[in-house]
Amino acid sequence: MPNNSKQEKIKAFGRLLDIMDRLRKECPWDRKQTFDTIRPLTIEEAYELSEAILEKDFEKIKKELGDLLLHVVFYAKMGDEQQYFDIKDIIDALCDKLIYRHPHVFGEIKIDDPNKVKENWEKLKLKEKGGNKTVLGGIPSSLPPVIKAYRIQEKVSNVGFDWENKQDVWEKVNEEINEAITEAKNENTDKLEEEIGDALFALINAARLYGIDPEKALEKTNKKFIERFNFVEKNIMKHKGGFQQATLNDMEEYWNKAKKSNNEALHGSAD
Repeated sequence: MPNNSKQEKIKAFGRLLDIMDRLRKECPWDRKQTFDTIRPLTIEEAYELSEAILEKDFEKIKKELGDLLLHVVFYAKMGDEQQYFDIKDIIDALCDKLIYRHPHVFGEIKIDDPNKVKENWEKLKLKEKGGNKTVLGGIPSSLPPVIKAYRIQEKVSNVGFDWENKQDVWEKVNEEINEAITEAKNENTDKLEEEIGDALFALINAARLYGIDPEKALEKTNKKFIERFNFVEKNIMKHKGGFQQATLNDMEEYWNKAKKSNNEALHGSAD
């Protein structure tokens, strides 16, 4: 178990800053990088961290957190070079924000309910100088759609715009699905796209209300589908010689076997 002192942590962070200084001076690749070139790599690192968290691989989480920390230090170094900001400015701004948005910890307000803390956080953000001017103003336009939908719903919920009874959301889900089915029958592609979007938005809302992370839920289904289809493919190749020689009934037969199989059958040799 980690038992490093505060001084040891500060020393380790200082070592990272020194390494970053040297990399910007002596490494041709690091010297060449800009905010724009590092940006897509940062996004990639965030997804790699997300994957490690889903896998509960704490050694990998440690590694990916280190990679993200490197990016923070990298941006800070470039900001310092251009006299925009440095790592101290970043940390000070963060500390000030955390203190301001936690008056129940650093002030006189008493809040024990985590949901009330979230609501108060959003209200304080609206009051901040240079902060969000609207409830949804702080949501990045580049967020992946599922995450964006979840954050939109979460933010409006924090100011009271939400279902009184979470069970009622299923009526909305069914309504949107039925509207999509109607447009599918009408073969109205533009309207169908809109209705499918509405149905997905409603289903993501349902997930939020029941404490389910829709990204995590979908990724579990992705992995389950991959496992089952790999089982189908393995057997089709072994018994039919390939997909060209197989019928849909053949594929469905192995798919149903995959659903009933245990993990040993899924990951072991084809039967």
